[in-house]
Amino acid sequence: MTYQTVTLSRSGDVATLTLSAKMGSMGPDFWREMPQVLAELGDARVLILRGDRIFSAGLDVKTNAGQIGPVLGDPAGFKAVVDEMHAATEGLAALPIPVIAAVHGWCIGAGLELISGADIRICSSDARFSLPEVKLGIAADLGGLQRLPHLIGRGRTAHLALTGDPIDAETAEIWGLVTEVMDTPEDLFERANNMALHLASLSPKALEGTKRALTDDLPHAESLANAVEWNAHHMTLEGLQNALKK
Repeated sequence: MTYQTVTLSRSGDVATLTLSAKMGSMGPDFWREMPQVLAELGDARVLILRGDRIFSAGLDVKTNAGQIGPVLGDPAGFKAVVDEMHAATEGLAALPIPVIAAVHGWCIGAGLELISGADIRICSSDARFSLPEVKLGIAADLGGLQRLPHLIGRGRTAHLALTGDPIDAETAEIWGLVTEVMDTPEDLFERANNMALHLASLSPKALEGTKRALTDDLPHAESLANAVEWNAHHMTLEGLQNALKK
């Protein structure tokens, strides 16, 4: 299927989802198309999320105004509109396969909230990250304020969200928002692809079980018990023997 705001490509077990709208902006078409494209991943074992000219300029306020404007002051109507956006951000975070966000250039607002649902975030040295919703008179409501404290801490999340000021790639790495910084976008995409190929060579059930344990947000004992139960169901002697041969 052809989309207006995203492009899905596939190379073996690795799928790449590119935010292909102008400047990676997120208008009504994006929010409608993103859940559809996620449903098309099929048997892909790893997903790379990236942008085109930049990663994303975030929410397209102008084109979304037609949907948001009429429901201002109407909590139920506003929730219905935002729930459609959550289908994209929460849908990405809920994928059972590893998601690698490869960020170059600007990653603003809803774009930052989107990558907060990825499992691994890497960037190029030209990357810039911001959560400027307060400057628009709103609070970020697409998952960033819920996920970012687990990634970079409450204080640093508060710094981003309350000031609305951007941070550069070096700061993002120091804070733990990204784990690696590549020199150029080309280096970034090569690194993301190599990482994805490595992940795709591993046991899908091992990756899924690891991801579940990392994101379940359960009390320690319950999470630990769930991890043991997962292995009890999915660990195989053949898998262990194959791993020892590598």
